[in-house]
Amino acid sequence: MTALQIVDEKFSQVPIIDISALVSQTINSSPTTPQDCDLVAKQIRQACEDYGFFYIVGHGVDEELQNQLEHLSQQFFQQDLETKLKMRMALGGRAWRGYFPVGNELTSGKPDLKEGIYFGAELSENHPLVQAGVPMHGHNLFPSNIPQFRETVLAYMESMTQLGHTIMAGIALSLGLTESYFADRYTKDPLILFRIFNYPPKSSLPSSEWGVGEHTDYGVLTILKQDNVGGLQVKSKSGWIDAPPIPGSFICNIGDMLDRMTQGLYRSTAHRVVNLSTSHRLSFPFFFDPNFHVEVKPIALNDIVVNDDKSDRSYQASVHVRGTYGDYLLNKVSKVFPQLRQTVF
Repeated sequence: MTALQIVDEKFSQVPIIDISALVSQTINSSPTTPQDCDLVAKQIRQACEDYGFFYIVGHGVDEELQNQLEHLSQQFFQQDLETKLKMRMALGGRAWRGYFPVGNELTSGKPDLKEGIYFGAELSENHPLVQAGVPMHGHNLFPSNIPQFRETVLAYMESMTQLGHTIMAGIALSLGLTESYFADRYTKDPLILFRIFNYPPKSSLPSSEWGVGEHTDYGVLTILKQDNVGGLQVKSKSGWIDAPPIPGSFICNIGDMLDRMTQGLYRSTAHRVVNLSTSHRLSFPFFFDPNFHVEVKPIALNDIVVNDDKSDRSYQASVHVRGTYGDYLLNKVSKVFPQLRQTVF
C-alpha cells in the first residue's frame, strides 16, 4: 500500500463520537468518571484537527421532537410560493428572520439552489436588545396556517442550545481548558441562528448545479440535522468525501471563528451540498455562536504547537481576532442577502 493510499483511507470517513458522558455531566448533572469525558475530549480534538467535522450520537435530543419538526417543515415547503412569501425575510426587518425562495441566498456570490427559513432566539418587542435596534435580534416569523409549527421550532431551538453548551464544554476540554471556558467568556448568552432549508429534487434543477457551493461556516459551532436523503460533502485531506445521514446522529462542524480563535489548530473545513435524489431534501443547521457584543480573542494554547502548513485548506485562518462577534458576523451575512443589507445596518 502506498503512502497516498494510507492517507486516503485515514481521511475517508467523518468520525462518530458518542458524547453521552458529556451530556450526563453537563445537562443531566449525573456523575461520570473523568476518564469518560477525557476520552470524548480526545476524540473531539482529533476530529477537529483532522476534519473539522464529526458526528455525535448519545446526545439526548428527543427523537419525537425531531420527527415533528421534519414533518411540519415538509408541510410548509409543500405550499405554493405566494403562501410562503407571506413570511418573507423583508418582513423580518433588523431581526433577519423569515422565508426566502430558491436562488435568493448567495454562497461565494453565487445563488444557492435551495429555499429556506431563518430563525433566531425569540425576543419580545420590549426586550432591551430589540428596543435598542440591535441587528439579528427580535421575534421570529411563523406560518399561521400550520398548527404547532411555532411551538415545535422554539422547543427544538431550546434543546439544541443546551446541546451547544455541552459540545462547547467538550471542545474546551479538548483544548486543555476548563469545561466552562467558552461559557464564561463567550457563550453564556449565545447568539443563536437556526435555519430550515429545502433543496428541490434533482429533476427540477439545472444539471451540475450545487444546492450550496463550496464554503466554510462563519462562526464557532454548527450542529446539523439531516433528513434521510443525504448530499452533504466534506473536503478532507484526501479530497471530497460524503457525510451521509446516520440514524440518531447530528453532524457538527467548527467555523471560521473557532479556527481563528485556536490559531488554526482546529479546522474550518470547506463543505458543499448537492441533492442527487428525485425527492426534496431537508436540512436543519443550528449555529451556536458567541454573544453578539462580546469581544473575541485568540485562545492561549499552552504547550500546543500549531502546524503552519495550511496549504490543503480553502480557508486561511488568521491569528488576529479583533472587535465584537457582532461586527464580524454582520460583515459576513450581509453578503448572503445583499438586498436586505440596508434594512439590517
